[in-house]
Amino acid sequence: MNGFQPALADLDHVLAHAEGVLTELRKQRIFLTGGTGFFGKWLLAALAHANARLGLDLGITVLTREPETFVARHPNFATNAAFAWVRGDTRDFAMPKGHFGHVLHAATATLAGDSPQALFATIVDGTRRVADFARTAGAANLLFVSSGAVYGAQPAAITHVAEDYRGAPDCTLIDATYGEGKRAAETACAIAAREGGLAPKIARCFAFLGPGLPLDAHFAAGNFIRDALRGREIEVASDGTAVRSYLYPADLVIWLLTIMMRGVALRPYNVGSDRAISIGELAETIGRHARVLHRVQKAPGTAQPHRYVPDIARARSELGLEVRIDLDDAIARTLSWHRSLARPALIATGASPRGIAHTHF
Repeated sequence: MNGFQPALADLDHVLAHAEGVLTELRKQRIFLTGGTGFFGKWLLAALAHANARLGLDLGITVLTREPETFVARHPNFATNAAFAWVRGDTRDFAMPKGHFGHVLHAATATLAGDSPQALFATIVDGTRRVADFARTAGAANLLFVSSGAVYGAQPAAITHVAEDYRGAPDCTLIDATYGEGKRAAETACAIAAREGGLAPKIARCFAFLGPGLPLDAHFAAGNFIRDALRGREIEVASDGTAVRSYLYPADLVIWLLTIMMRGVALRPYNVGSDRAISIGELAETIGRHARVLHRVQKAPGTAQPHRYVPDIARARSELGLEVRIDLDDAIARTLSWHRSLARPALIATGASPRGIAHTHF
């Protein structure tokens, strides 16, 4: 087992559209939390590729609860001289010594793996701890990977939710713990900026589809890919009317690195695609690519379909970011990647011990 490795074309895609940002990282030390999750493994793979191709001489320190488990599963990362591993929890990890130019806080938790109280504490207290470390390490940039869950339920009248929308989750619902935790963590970033002289950047991430997304977790896109790879009918366990949009992870890496290096501090940027598609249409599209059928289990209800689609005008106009890999291409690349694996495609290849945030579906 060589571990997670995106296709060369995907890694070159990152280089082609983020080379200017990547060269600004030359000879820098980077501290990354969440390196064992879906986002983190894509960031590690892309940074390793850029380091080799561009001769960046990077030093990347990764915080993880179980470094031995991760490096055993991913020897391609373990043997890379650019990477170092720190054991610990985001809430109380022992801070590495010395200067770090950039801190990328991509760790999170999920209700699937934590109690609501632990979930909230991990998000908020972990962000405070990481911000304290960024200040101690003299970091020029702190990127906090937040979520579109901070907006709460998207009103029916809003087709694409923008960063200036002032809605919020219903704080009395347990299901809102994740979104409220991310909101509080963004406030923790603002406090750290005022009291600690930091320049936190905020990326509010929506939904994603690509290699490494768990296939047997709570992500509809991953479940549909799994069914397609098995050659069986894709089952939609709802009425299929909920509306989402999906960004390919090679584009995600470009967006995150660009926001970290060039975003305005405490000015949140939505990260995702603005092409809306219903869950039923997504199943049909994946089925068409894989040449399998799909089936919606429930008839459409009378309620307004739930939407989770970002407005990305700010990222486009201020940072020049674009959705460069469209949904059809994303599906084709994902199916091709899984079919190229020697191991069974049924493995939830992107899962970390704590999983991925439940709103990134």
